[in-house]
Amino acid sequence: MADLRPGDPGLFTPRSVTWQMHGDPMMWVAGIRALYLQALHPRAVRGVMQNSDFRQDAWGRLMRTANFVGTTTYGTTEAAERAGARVRKIHSKLGATDPDTGERYGVDEPELLLWVHCAEIDSYLHVLCRSGFPLTDAQADRYIAEHRVSARLVGLDPEAVPADREEMAAYFEKVRPRLAAGPEARVVDDFLLRPPTHPLLVPAREVLWRRVAHLAYASLPPYAHELYGRPAPAPATVTRRLRATGTLLRCVPARLRWQLPPKHILRAMARLGPGARPAPYKVGR
Repeated sequence: MADLRPGDPGLFTPRSVTWQMHGDPMMWVAGIRALYLQALHPRAVRGVMQNSDFRQDAWGRLMRTANFVGTTTYGTTEAAERAGARVRKIHSKLGATDPDTGERYGVDEPELLLWVHCAEIDSYLHVLCRSGFPLTDAQADRYIAEHRVSARLVGLDPEAVPADREEMAAYFEKVRPRLAAGPEARVVDDFLLRPPTHPLLVPAREVLWRRVAHLAYASLPPYAHELYGRPAPAPATVTRRLRATGTLLRCVPARLRWQLPPKHILRAMARLGPGARPAPYKVGR
């Protein structure tokens, strides 16, 4: 019988779809897809570019986002709530200016928070499912519904957040007219293709990183390709590449992958016991 020691399982718990999915290595590809998608909302990406040194500290920003997802998924309830409060406090102090109209607006506007949330959750679900992570339609809907919790943490009303795939699709259909590949999106695109790195690591960037970035870009919806103005391979080809990449990455022992700091999953297993280990086959339990 699984060893689940008494302890705080956190906001999602080991019985959630989220707990199993977020331990998958394809989350990194999904995270890059989310960045590409998020950058297509001019007001949202402007808020990022005007309030951070994205180009100088992009890696730090990516790791902070990964740490937030890890903490809210696998951390204690207190740690997750504290991480959410920290994000809300930071956002409440930040604003951005529309260069065309001079309008000043807060980065914590519900419209912007909702876009960032939906782009992330859609990307995580899309990439993992398309790369071979086993989910039924009902479990996919459950995953989206579970993330009304993470939406609350960043300041959204959970009732205003899509709760299943149908509502998520309707949201993207509604927001599409507001999307564009503006100057800020081009900066993000350029960074994701050619992130700054040590000269000695440039060959590795060209061989490894660019392939991952191209795969993440290729997995975007067709309207995103149209906005960016770069074609993508045929959908069947993209699916084959996602499945091949997922198969390869999942061959790396999980214990080895989870050793990367800050070790959220290993800390959760130490707190709750080995029965808390994330695994795809546990999703249907």
